[in-house]
Amino acid sequence: METKDILLELRTKHGLSQDELAEKVFVTRQAVSRWETGDTVPNTETLKHLSQLFDVTINTLLGSPLRLYCECCGMPLKDVDISHEKDGAFNEKYCRWCYADGGFTMDFWKQYGVTAGKERFDAFKQQLVHEFNALLCAEGLPEVEDLNVLSGDYINLEYRLPSGEKVKFLDDNASYLGNQLEGRNGRCFGIAGNMDFLLICSYAEDGREPVLVMYKKR
Repeated sequence: METKDILLELRTKHGLSQDELAEKVFVTRQAVSRWETGDTVPNTETLKHLSQLFDVTINTLLGSPLRLYCECCGMPLKDVDISHEKDGAFNEKYCRWCYADGGFTMDFWKQYGVTAGKERFDAFKQQLVHEFNALLCAEGLPEVEDLNVLSGDYINLEYRLPSGEKVKFLDDNASYLGNQLEGRNGRCFGIAGNMDFLLICSYAEDGREPVLVMYKKR
């Protein structure tokens, strides 16, 4: 969709007239009319006002010309996943699990890095990389070079057991060290671990058809 169509749809969805929208974002009705006919687009400052008013990102208002990823964990970003500043404005650089209310969240791994020290944290990550690669090599899978902090509810896939029961092995409210590896035949491999276990899985695009490859206690 183009910006003109997106603005018209959002205004209509929120039950606002052109005059009412103009008043809320400090422009004239004629300016709103020109946006919706595609003659002009809002300037940067007005896009910020529209973003906060409609609770969507500027990227969305512009028709999502860029694919956004969290600069902290690498997660693909949709509007519902993007972080906010203290004033409610979107911060399109990070996901809401890594950054919130104007600062980085202190999840378990960041706390570990603070209390144990960066060198010890980096050493632990490298130990996990070594352990994962030993398992991946045994399975004939590609090697992992680095691990990112990933939110549980983003990577917590549901697997079907031989009995037909569906189970999840992770905690939606926790975070893990993991990564995604390119696989074969259009499938990817995901790895995730913490102090207690290592998990390797395989899945199709967008996490479909997940298969648990290995779950190993450390």
